[in-house]
Amino acid sequence: MQPVDPAELSRKLAELRLEHRDLDTAIATLQANITSDELTIKRLKKRKLLLKDQIARLESALIPDEPA
Repeated sequence: MQPVDPAELSRKLAELRLEHRDLDTAIATLQANITSDELTIKRLKKRKLLLKDQIARLESALIPDEPA
């Protein structure tokens, strides 16, 4: 198992948060358009949820374990 680099995790976390915000904007834009494709919106929302899960895992990895 490779050691976890906190700087690398922070960089990846920032990338995921940016992509998550971008998807928010894209979804809002598509939903505002009456002729938008519902399937595309569903796919974007699913991707957004996956990103949210990845962000949560990375945030958890950055928190040091407390000794019992």
